[in-house]
Amino acid sequence: MEPETTSNSVSEGNGNDKNCETQVVLNVYDLTPLNNYTVWFGLGIFHSGIEVHGKEYGFGAHDFPASGVFEVEPRSCPGFIYRSSVSLGRITMLPSEFRTFIENAASEYHGDTYHLISKNCNHFTDDISWRLTGKHIPGWVNRLARLGSLCSCLLPESLQVSTVKQLPEYHDCSEEDGTECLSTTTARESTEIDDDHEKSLLSPMAVSGDVAFVKEVQK
Repeated sequence: MEPETTSNSVSEGNGNDKNCETQVVLNVYDLTPLNNYTVWFGLGIFHSGIEVHGKEYGFGAHDFPASGVFEVEPRSCPGFIYRSSVSLGRITMLPSEFRTFIENAASEYHGDTYHLISKNCNHFTDDISWRLTGKHIPGWVNRLARLGSLCSCLLPESLQVSTVKQLPEYHDCSEEDGTECLSTTTARESTEIDDDHEKSLLSPMAVSGDVAFVKEVQK
């Protein structure tokens, strides 16, 4: 059994700046059907995203020194199977303030720094959760990476290969609250690893289709 109790899906967001209180939710996905068996032993390979103001934010790999933080509809990250949601608490932050916050965070999470063991999507959500609520995500979500760090010398070099080969592009546009729109770009898979299943374990970005990246604040 999972060592933490998860709630049913929780989603709350409002683009109206007058309502600045919102719930922070961790949405957890299975990266492999094997989780249905290994989760009973407190292990599993998971992707997670942070849901704030009705949008979900995750971190994935590409080969460029630019933002690897992306936005999707809650509980709908492409390529993965939604498992559960965990309520992390409530915050008081305007949507425009959160936009500034996540763009600043994106400058610390470039796609070419993604690593399955030391800096993956769950490290990102844990960091964002801590900054927003003062709480860490449940330990079981990223337990396999922590175990892997203890024996990293046994891991194949292929685990350090990123999988998205197209530089994210961003387009400016105006919204009512003055924030910058996200752009979309098609993520193309690398041919450096032949096994499709192994690719899917490297990064949440190893999927086809459009991905909306968050444009980082230029420093």
